[in-house]
This record gives sequence, structure tokens and C-alpha cells, in this order.
Amino acid sequence: MGIYNCAPYLQEALDSLYAQTFQDFEIILCDDGSSDKTYEIALENQKNHSNIVLLKNPHNLGLNQTLNNCLAVAKGEYIARMDGDDISLPDRFETEVRFLDEHPEYAIVSSPIIYFDENGEFMRGHGRGEVKKEHFIPGSPICHAPCMVRREAYEAVDGYSVDKRLLRVEDYHLWFKMYAKGYKAYMLAEPFYMMRDDRNATARRKFKCRLNEAYVRHIGYKMIGLPLYSHIYVLKPIILGLLPKSLYNYLHRRKH
Repeated sequence: MGIYNCAPYLQEALDSLYAQTFQDFEIILCDDGSSDKTYEIALENQKNHSNIVLLKNPHNLGLNQTLNNCLAVAKGEYIARMDGDDISLPDRFETEVRFLDEHPEYAIVSSPIIYFDENGEFMRGHGRGEVKKEHFIPGSPICHAPCMVRREAYEAVDGYSVDKRLLRVEDYHLWFKMYAKGYKAYMLAEPFYMMRDDRNATARRKFKCRLNEAYVRHIGYKMIGLPLYSHIYVLKPIILGLLPKSLYNYLHRRKH
């Protein structure tokens, strides 16, 4: 978990891990230069739980480097992701571990997401089973925060690439790298993860992030050998960024 200014929600996120039906895991937290009480809350939890490893960046480095710092000390055969303001449902780890144990042909497993805010749940994603190369064309086909990945896949691609052009799209790039190495992913049908989100957050996404996504699409499609016609989709995030917010929100909800 890369944690950054998530003090109001971090305890709930950690409590959801303490409540997992599968308990053979370590929790690696890396504070990315928080200015609130995030680190102090993490430190208090570390005092009470022997399986917590707590790291602290000297200043804000971004999620790419923060997650690499976590990977550098991780000991597990499988590595799960989670954000510091979200909730993992109790049987998330049990389900994902069982899947990877029973399906050695897949290196990545993830689940759809339940989106919620202070007013409750407002949207649910859907899983599609095996993620094929063509599923990368419309957008990132693998949910990052709920994923569990074999350590060997992370090591094969040297973790997350650290580049300003990959901020907010480091996961999309990671999947391209893993698929280029021959690893495969599976999206479960049922959601096992709740993401705290603003109902209109996607419409307010900074245009710079959309340019980053266009860049990742441009290099990623080539990395996994997608057909030439797919490259028209490089423009998709830029076009979406130019749409009126109300229209973008409507289209975004329809795809879920």
C-alpha cells in the first residue's frame, strides 16, 4: 500500500485486512510524504500488528516509486495491491490466493470494483474472465487496486517504470510490460474490493493525465503487437478529456 494523506480512511482500510479470512500475509505500507496524520496512524498500527512493515519516503515521490519501494522488501510469493482509503471484502485474499494456486497459467488475478462515497455505493464494475490482448485497446482491462500478482511477474519486468509520463497510468503500463513477457491475467466475475471515489472524479481528471494515457497506449500497443487499426484509440483519452463533463459522466457510467 502506497499511503498518502489518507488519515481519515486508513484505519478502515487496514481493518478490512485484519478481517480477511486468509491471514498468511504481511502488510507493507510506504508513506509518500504525507502532510496529515497518515504516517502516525500507520505507525500506531505497526506497534499492534507484527505483520506490518512500515516505510517512509523522504518526500513525495509518486506512486510508481512508492510501490517499487514496497516491492523491494516484499517476501511473499503473491503480491496484492490496495489503496489506503479503500476496503477489501473479507474473502478477497482467500479467493485470489485460491485462484492463483489452482490456475498456474495466470500470473495476475483481479476483481471488479464497487465504487462508493459518503452517500453509499453508486457503481459496480464487471469481470470478463481471461484478459486477452485485444481487451487492452479500449483501455486498461485489469483493475489495479484489487489485483494479486505472482512475484515472478513483477521481477520479470523490474516492477513499475518510474517516469513522469506514466503518472496515474503506471498500472496500464505495467500490464503492457507483463503481457509483452507472456504473462496473462484473469478478471473475476464477482467484486471483492470497494473503492472510495467521487461520483464526478473521472470527469475532473487532469488533461495531463489523459496525455499520459495516450502516451502509454502509443507505446503499449506496440509492445504487445496489437494491429495497426488499434492505434486510432491512442486519441481516445484526449477526445474524452475534451467532452463536456455531463456527457463524459454519462458515457463512463454506461460502460460499467
